[in-house]
Amino acid sequence: MTAGPRPAPQLLKVQNFNVSADGVAAGEDQTLERPFGHVDPARLFAWAGATASWPNRTDPGGSRGLDDHLVRDFHHNIGAEIMGRNKFGPQRGAWQDEEWKGWWGEEPPFHTPVFVLTHHPRPSFTLSDTTFHFLDADPATALERAKEAADGKDVRLGGGVTTVRAFLDADLVDTLHVVVSPVKLGTGLRLWDSPEELTDRFHLDVVPSPSGVTHHLFWRK
Repeated sequence: MTAGPRPAPQLLKVQNFNVSADGVAAGEDQTLERPFGHVDPARLFAWAGATASWPNRTDPGGSRGLDDHLVRDFHHNIGAEIMGRNKFGPQRGAWQDEEWKGWWGEEPPFHTPVFVLTHHPRPSFTLSDTTFHFLDADPATALERAKEAADGKDVRLGGGVTTVRAFLDADLVDTLHVVVSPVKLGTGLRLWDSPEELTDRFHLDVVPSPSGVTHHLFWRK
């Protein structure tokens, strides 16, 4: 009797993570009204909003091709998400307002369990088909919890930049897709000074898009 095929390994994936030409992924001085701080996110994410598959599109049309494929692939085989506290919201320190449940309203776009890393845990809650869990855990422990919840599917590392850097430093990321937009922001939270910083551990394909952005696709060596 021959054994059946082995299940595919669960991957930790960073998808559609946007930075400027000088490596800045978000601004400083985050507030409730400005999730990206002093950075205007439209300057980074215009390429995604122009695609036919952009989930917030209200009119027909939009671009096809590579950009659209990557936007459409965002949820493929994802069973859980990990994010840092500052992607969930702007509050710092102990939770002062547990009634506020993130920037996404009653229908968050994740559709999976989401694990929010924080030194100040709070009770889990569910909105639509997304349940948020709050963990005070190191990257390896958080990934273990997320893989259990993902039920054999992959785990997405959603950001922000400090969280992505922490998981890269712990050598836990399997694939990384970074979109470099042709703008310079000067100051802010920086993913890298150069993408070549990661090529000791990752293969890298660099693919320019007609929209003007450049897709950097990394996968573990």
